[in-house]
Amino acid sequence: MATAENGDLTFYPAFCFRASPTHFNWVKMAAADVHRLKRRPGFEGQNIFFYLNHPIRFVSLVGIIVARTDVFKRTILTLDDSSGETIEIAVLKAESSGPDSADRAPHRQQQQQPPEKAARHVAATNRTDLDISPLVPGTVVQVKGTLTMFRAAMQLQLERFFLIRDTTTEMRFVDQRSRYLVEVLTVPWELTSEEVERLRLQAEAEEEQAEEEQERARRTHRKRAEREEKDQRRIQRQWEREEQLREKEAALCQEAGRRAMRAIQRKRVMNTSSEM
Repeated sequence: MATAENGDLTFYPAFCFRASPTHFNWVKMAAADVHRLKRRPGFEGQNIFFYLNHPIRFVSLVGIIVARTDVFKRTILTLDDSSGETIEIAVLKAESSGPDSADRAPHRQQQQQPPEKAARHVAATNRTDLDISPLVPGTVVQVKGTLTMFRAAMQLQLERFFLIRDTTTEMRFVDQRSRYLVEVLTVPWELTSEEVERLRLQAEAEEEQAEEEQERARRTHRKRAEREEKDQRRIQRQWEREEQLREKEAALCQEAGRRAMRAIQRKRVMNTSSEM
């Protein structure tokens, strides 16, 4: 466990995160609070950020789209939730599988081309399709996404979204967001030493179980390989025995053929002698 410089916050190891009220949840936040999230040493490259000592990966915001820009491989949406800050939402574009325009025949290049087809977008994690055509400036929307950093600023990778049709829904979200901020995020996350030890033992047990399953899978693979090798050797020995039998049968056939030819020749000689 690590303690913050001010001595007030304890940062627990990753095996404790299953007990966190934030780590596995869509945390309702304001854009201004998202920009207050911090990184911690030891969690680089995992896109885990901290509000106080709460680990956060997934966030949900409600606001109005104020800008939309298409760039290489992404569409960037700017969301304003009236918290005093805006936040960029990156939406991945699916990789195009169509033929490159440079590969088209020259005579087809001369023809009038239809308007360019709209890019297909996908969720950041599971790559499922996202139709973001409704997400234009002026649209009020709830977005859910994973956190990342771009040019030293927090950014959201879009996973899913829901259009907000009325003010009541928007205000309900704002109320829930405010309650969560007061009741959860601004209260430091605390675990007793007994809880930390229990979580550590649970993590070690799961790790041992995973290692046992991997070892069991390796043994199964090894036994299968040994069985296949044994079957291959058996087939090879059987083939060699059959080949030896074929060689013996061929030799017997050749000898029988030679005896038959000698008998025919003797018969011819005897017939010739009797005629004389």
